[in-house]
Amino acid sequence: MDKIVEALPYYFSGKVVSGFGRGSTELGCPTANVDESVVDALPSAIQEGVYYGYARIAGGQVENMVMSIGRNPQYEGKRLTMEVHLLCTFPEPFYGKSIDGLVLGFIREMHKFDSKEALVAAIQNDIAIAKEKLETEMKQETIQRYFKC
Repeated sequence: MDKIVEALPYYFSGKVVSGFGRGSTELGCPTANVDESVVDALPSAIQEGVYYGYARIAGGQVENMVMSIGRNPQYEGKRLTMEVHLLCTFPEPFYGKSIDGLVLGFIREMHKFDSKEALVAAIQNDIAIAKEKLETEMKQETIQRYFKC
């Protein structure tokens, strides 16, 4: 855990790519999957888990986010992915658009749950934790420093 904290904050920039679609269809939590080149460039200190921070699509408004980095153990995934859930509503899909984000903190490790319902409950708890943590961060100063707004 100390190594993760030392690697933060961590800024990334890439493109939104198609995923399996489970976030929006099965879990009620749509995600923006980040392209593999960004995933491959993650520092070794950034381990699999759930994180919180800020992100934006196509240079737009910076929004609060929760992000998973992992192999989706619930679905026995093999490939490491980064999936960003923006804590706002977007009117249309944004596949192929740019995404940049700032990872500020670690919430929990990834693991397989006993049921889909347990996973959904954990995701909702992750979102609540992220909202609480991001209320206490120095949002405007942090956004201006990293996102050049």
